[in-house]
Amino acid sequence: MKNSKPLENKSLALIAERFRVLGDPLRLQLLHLLGDAEMSVGALVEASGASQANVSKHLQILLKAGLVQRRKEGLLAYYKIVDPSIFQLCDLVCGRLSEQFQADLSAIGMLRHPGQAGQ
Repeated sequence: MKNSKPLENKSLALIAERFRVLGDPLRLQLLHLLGDAEMSVGALVEASGASQANVSKHLQILLKAGLVQRRKEGLLAYYKIVDPSIFQLCDLVCGRLSEQFQADLSAIGMLRHPGQAGQ
């Protein structure tokens, strides 16, 4: 955040809350599953392997954060992504993690075979 104006505490709190919402592996998995299409809670339960209660709890958190939208059809509830920009953030983080992983592998390789570093 070079050369940007300092953020107000209220803005920082909102940013921290968004990252908190994204800080759970099951919520990230649910977002990933919803990336392709709207899905019912039952389909999300089956695809994630988590309990219905757990999936429902995390969907409520995503709903409250404005990342997903719920649609009722009879007794079923369907969810879909309403903020696709979330995938840009995920791509950025995943790309950086991949770069870091490759650098770590390279460093491990040099430790295991120190004489081959310059070859």
